[in-house]
Amino acid sequence: MAFLFVLTVGLIAGTISGIVGTGSSIMLMPVLVYAYGPKEAVPIMAVASVMANFSRILAWWREVDWRACAAYSVTGIPAAALGARTLLALPSHAVDLAIGLFLIAMVPVRHFLARHDLKANLWHLAIGGAVIGYLTGIVVSTGPLSVPLFLFYGLSKGAFLATEAAASLGLYFAKSVTFERFGALTGEVFIKGLIAGSSLMLGAFIAKRFVLHLRPDVFRLLMDAIMIAAGVSMLWTATQP
Repeated sequence: MAFLFVLTVGLIAGTISGIVGTGSSIMLMPVLVYAYGPKEAVPIMAVASVMANFSRILAWWREVDWRACAAYSVTGIPAAALGARTLLALPSHAVDLAIGLFLIAMVPVRHFLARHDLKANLWHLAIGGAVIGYLTGIVVSTGPLSVPLFLFYGLSKGAFLATEAAASLGLYFAKSVTFERFGALTGEVFIKGLIAGSSLMLGAFIAKRFVLHLRPDVFRLLMDAIMIAAGVSMLWTATQP
């Protein structure tokens, strides 16, 4: 039943994230925490995120901006590995609390960024990659930060989805390798990650046909609702004995 629940939520999360560019980790993480506990859920989500981002690259392969991807990844990958190592030193309840507070805090941060007509270049992507990469290693998802960064760079629709996914792929891969290096990514955890990731991949291909039809105001409301609901769920988990 746990696997079925994870697959069902994963398919929904993969479809939504394939449309808006983020949200799969935010939606699926509380389910993984409930099913497997926070310490095991984080490396499972890391494996699933690698698969989810890879599927978005496959769906929009011709649209990837490889210069933007390289600028973001060159600093983001080592930063993500450092962040993952930091995460492994934290107690489980602290992980839940940090993730929950981060998700809720990203709602006003995203609105603040949206109100300012900011433009990003390759240097901004490199700086953003370092900061977001480290946070990616610690918390489950930094999509609410990486999404506006790539949009400010000037990408949209398929190009945005593909490039953000390609850049994030390296970060989550580095996170997964770090977990494996320090014993958090066992064979059993890896298989659970593959199961969760398979549903996310399927959702990404289902989402492709809907990308051009999503209104910006619906996107904003959807992301706010997802982040608040997931954040509250994580905080509730943190309070349990």
